[in-house]
Amino acid sequence: MSSYNKVILVGRLTRDPEIRTTNTGKQVANFGIAVDRRFKTDGQDVDFFNVSAWGNSADFAANYLGKGRLVLVEGRLQTRKYTTQEGAQREVTEVVAENLQGLDRPRDEQGGGGGSAYAAVPAGSGPSAPAEDEYDPFADE
Repeated sequence: MSSYNKVILVGRLTRDPEIRTTNTGKQVANFGIAVDRRFKTDGQDVDFFNVSAWGNSADFAANYLGKGRLVLVEGRLQTRKYTTQEGAQREVTEVVAENLQGLDRPRDEQGGGGGSAYAAVPAGSGPSAPAEDEYDPFADE
């Protein structure tokens, strides 16, 4: 049996993309997004995800995305382990973006380049989960 790892999220950037170049010369952009989770009762909640974009997607993020922008992220989940400078072991789960699409126009006070309004590039401490009948991802705003 083959496995399938795909995630599609629509949310707003929580910070400007941080762009860096790896030792092998590849561009990577890291940023966070906040995704609303609506309920039939009690309103809504927010989930936060870390996103890594590579190559052309990293360039797109650097040139067209900024804090507050609405973005569609299509990619896969990836978990990795690392050791901090203090020697502590850490594990992080993040979205590795394969496609990014800006869904709104940048505001005048935002960075993020400009360009097309709808540009695209291929590329546990909160409340408990709601009961299945309470969660409504398509609730009217």
